[in-house]
Amino acid sequence: MPVYSVIIPCYNEQEVLNETHKRITNVMQNMGESYELVYVNDGSKDDTENILNALQKSDKNVRVVHFARNGGHQIAVSAGLDYASGDAIIIIDADLQDPPEVIPEMAAKWKEGYDVVYGKRSSRKGESRFKEWSASVYYKVLQKLAGDIFPRDTGDFRLVDKKVADVVRNMPEHARYLRGMFAWAGFKQCPVLFERHERFAGETHYPLKKMLKLAADGIISFSDKPLMLPLLIGAAFCLISGIAFLALIICAICGIQGGLWWIATLILMLTGIVLICLGIVGRYIARIYEDVKGRPLYVVAETRGFKEEK
Repeated sequence: MPVYSVIIPCYNEQEVLNETHKRITNVMQNMGESYELVYVNDGSKDDTENILNALQKSDKNVRVVHFARNGGHQIAVSAGLDYASGDAIIIIDADLQDPPEVIPEMAAKWKEGYDVVYGKRSSRKGESRFKEWSASVYYKVLQKLAGDIFPRDTGDFRLVDKKVADVVRNMPEHARYLRGMFAWAGFKQCPVLFERHERFAGETHYPLKKMLKLAADGIISFSDKPLMLPLLIGAAFCLISGIAFLALIICAICGIQGGLWWIATLILMLTGIVLICLGIVGRYIARIYEDVKGRPLYVVAETRGFKEEK
């Protein structure tokens, strides 16, 4: 069994894969210990599949998992965890925004006795101020809702001990928020600071829509506090409607006719509140629905480079 397994999820990464493989391989060879590179092709539509197959043929350390359909980044990493066999498992994206050269420092922390060593961004190159601001706000909200177990300015770039990976593997939820799952698992954890780079080539595969979905998954997966929102809104509505009712009584005593506008306004407020409440409850019901279906997280079309087929 190798000492290190490096999980590299890939989706339409034909422009960066060769450079990614070169840099990661150089880092791992210089570490002087056995390793494997587990590439997970997340249903790519470009030439990623052929490039990965070529890398596997030329490098005995390469393992490839091809999905039959796109499952998403978190599912691809989850598949990598299932197929990885190393004592320490490293998760890194193929776009080289997280520099592979940080891996030896993570490995040193692991050898010191830390079970999870996560990359903490000291700066972000090539990202807009809006993205930096929204990320900061999101982590503040997440910490308020779910507690301080989630370190800020972190992503999926990390090294985890095999026993921690086993805990996460056995978590049954389908809506995966892996950075939160690793944080929730506990064990000894520490950060390694690094400077996040611009994407080496190509376009980001995490647009605003996907980022918002990932953020929602993180909050819903690790906090039940949003369920308190309907109660708070309902209480506020009762207070406002009570004040409005008293105001209408006073207006009537003073001979001022409020007309039907007040009623219309209150009906609209009530409708909005009901819709908000239903929306929040619906998100949790949808999560339950996804889990009770019992479908597999991913569908594998082909694997290459593994001694034993999974």
